[in-house]
Amino acid sequence: MIKSMTGFASLTREFEAATISATIKSVNHRFLDLQLRIPASIAPVETKLRTLVQKRVARGRVEIDVGVQQRRAATLDVELNEEFLTALGGAIERARQQGYVAGEMTPGDLLRFPQALAIRERITEADADLALLTPLVENTVDAALDELDAMRNTEGSYLRTDLDARRTLLGELYERVARAADQGMEGLQARLHERVRELRADALTDEALIAQEIAKFVGRSDITEEVVRFRGHLDHWQALSEGPEPCGRKLDFLLQEMNREVNTTGSKAEGPTVSEIIVSLKAELEKMREQVQNVE
Repeated sequence: MIKSMTGFASLTREFEAATISATIKSVNHRFLDLQLRIPASIAPVETKLRTLVQKRVARGRVEIDVGVQQRRAATLDVELNEEFLTALGGAIERARQQGYVAGEMTPGDLLRFPQALAIRERITEADADLALLTPLVENTVDAALDELDAMRNTEGSYLRTDLDARRTLLGELYERVARAADQGMEGLQARLHERVRELRADALTDEALIAQEIAKFVGRSDITEEVVRFRGHLDHWQALSEGPEPCGRKLDFLLQEMNREVNTTGSKAEGPTVSEIIVSLKAELEKMREQVQNVE
C-alpha cells in the first residue's frame, strides 16, 4: 500500500468528565519517531498511547499533543479554626464582663472573621481521575489517528498515481534499451564476423583463440540477465503498491536495485541510442526515489 508519511489531524471531544483535545502532525522520517506531549496528570497513559500509535503508524516523525480539561463538580470542605475561636471566645467574654459587648455570638458573627473558617475544594484522588480519563484519552487519540490515516491515504493516492505513471514509463524506457541492445548486438556480431573472416585469411591466426575471444566479448555485451531482473523488479513494485502493508522502505530498496541494473546495462549494452535512453532511465529513477521518500 502506498500511503504518505505526511499528515495532520486535530480534534476536540467533549465528555461528561472532561474536554480532551488531540493534535497530530506527521512528516517524513526513515523510521517511526514518536514525540508525545501530554499533561503530567495523565503521564502513566503514555505507554498505552505509544502502543496505540505503533499499531497505526509504521514510519514517519509523528508529533502528538494531548490536552485535558477536567470538568467536575466542586466538593467543598469547611474547616473550623478551633484554636482561633477559643481565643476569640475568651476575648469576647472578657469584653462582655467589662460592658463592651452584649448578647451571644451568632453564626453570622463567625463569617466576619476570615480566620475562623477555611473553605477549600476537596482534591479528587489522582488514581480515580486517571482511571476515569485513560479510556477517554485513548478514544480521542484513536479518533485523531483515524483522521491522520485518512489524510495520509489521500496523499498516498496522489503519490501512487504519479509513481504508477513513472513505473510504466520506466518499463517502456527499459524495453527500448533492450531493443536497442539487441540491434547493437546484431551490429556487433556482424562486425565480429567480418573481423573473423579477415583474421582467417592469416594462416598464423589460432582460430580457437579467436572463437574464445569472440565468446567473451559477446558475453560481456549480453544484458539478458539484467532485463529479466529489471522486469521482475517492476512486477514486484506493482505487487507491493497493491498490497495491504506499508511498503516505502521496500520500494526504496527496489529503486536501488533497478538503478544497479540500469548502470550494468549501460556499461554492457551496445547501440547508438543506448546511452541516451540510459540517461532518461536514471533521471526517472531519481524522480521516483524522491517521491518514495514520502511513502510510509
